[in-house]
Amino acid sequence: MPKRLRTTAAWRISIWTATAFAIGSAIAFSIVYLLVAQSIRQRSDAWLIGEADTLAQVAEDTPRDNLYERIVEEVAELATQEIPEEPGTNGKRQNSVFFLETDPKTHEIPLWVGPNAVKDAFLHAIQTANLTPGKPQSIRIPGWKQPFRVVARVHNDGSAVYLGLSDRGARHLLHKLTRSFAAVWSGMFVLGCVISYFSARRTLLRVERITEAVARMGSEDLKERLPESKNSDEIARLSETFNHMLDRIQSSVSQLRAVTDAVAHDLKSPVTSIRGTLESALCDGTNYRLQESVGEAIEGLDRLLQRLNTTLDLAEAEAGALHLDRKPLDLSEVATQLAEIYRPAMAEKNQRLVLDLEPRVVIDADASLMERVVSNLLENELMHLPNNSEILIRLRTEQGAADLTIQDNGPGFPLEIRERAFERFVKGKQSPGHGLGLAFVDAVVQVHGGSVKIGIAPSGGALITMSLPVGVFQPA
Repeated sequence: MPKRLRTTAAWRISIWTATAFAIGSAIAFSIVYLLVAQSIRQRSDAWLIGEADTLAQVAEDTPRDNLYERIVEEVAELATQEIPEEPGTNGKRQNSVFFLETDPKTHEIPLWVGPNAVKDAFLHAIQTANLTPGKPQSIRIPGWKQPFRVVARVHNDGSAVYLGLSDRGARHLLHKLTRSFAAVWSGMFVLGCVISYFSARRTLLRVERITEAVARMGSEDLKERLPESKNSDEIARLSETFNHMLDRIQSSVSQLRAVTDAVAHDLKSPVTSIRGTLESALCDGTNYRLQESVGEAIEGLDRLLQRLNTTLDLAEAEAGALHLDRKPLDLSEVATQLAEIYRPAMAEKNQRLVLDLEPRVVIDADASLMERVVSNLLENELMHLPNNSEILIRLRTEQGAADLTIQDNGPGFPLEIRERAFERFVKGKQSPGHGLGLAFVDAVVQVHGGSVKIGIAPSGGALITMSLPVGVFQPA
């Protein structure tokens, strides 16, 4: 047998499966064999007991005259012929029955009816066996391979009747059954190995195709997917689960590449600007110019750091890896505090901020992230609305959800921006931002199990509605 075949999983599975079947079938046959052998012995013992009682009764009732031995012999001959005797392979009779009567008081020659005329061996074996009257027992007779089952009956006068049976036909049948089972068992073992091997091999070929497909995959080519079978078995579910994992990996890699490209692109201009400012200050040489340039560089670095943090947080949120420190949070209190922070800056642009908040709207959320979300929305209003605008913040609870609405009476979102406002780096042509604010808002809200959408306010301005599930801490 090739070594390569013996090292395959299909071969090991087939061998263990066939071996388990062989052991189980052998145990089952052994149990059946013992039950059949016990049934044959019980049948033989029942016949022996019945016939021994009959012969003992005949021997006791028959007068002890010249016809006694002839009558008892004839009855014994009839008893020995009740069991069919089958010829063996050598022509000898398979069933052997003997009858023996002894009378120790008269010391007469024992009355014998048996398979041959040599009764001394039987008489000696019976005398040394210490048989219990009425109970069949097995004794060995010299010259006979199979033991005899013998029943003894003792009369009141001391004479005894012995009836023995060596059911060699039944034993020959059991041996023949055993040989037939061994032949069938061997064939079934070989056939079981073959069937198990090809069945396991067919199943494992699907696993091998999965292995080959995975081996071909690389970081540069994540579009290839594992073959999926029409069967809804374990391997098909494995392929489906693996393909879903590849979809998530491909999405994460694509996001990583997009973030990397965007960060590299966005860092180039600020870093170049900061470097130019510092070089200009060094060339000027005056302390005032140097201090001013250092201040501008610090402001630029702060803006750059904020952009990096927002980009990374957005990537984590979209990948589902953003760490949340959920606690009961009063959303109305958050909106009130942030509104007071932005109110002075809005007042400089003559922007009017109106609050219509339902009190004690508690959600289960990360406080710092939710504050950044509301802050981003207010920052957008402050940055993009013209002077003399009005901003309305409304908070209501309805059907287990907290709805925070921010609307204004400004020009609203352009149509091309409105449809893609929550995508990364999408912004208007005149916008001084980076196109990350609304994308961050959408990602954080979705992580909290909510949703955010953009619409048109009744005044024609922008309408942003953020819906979050009310926390279990909401008072009744």
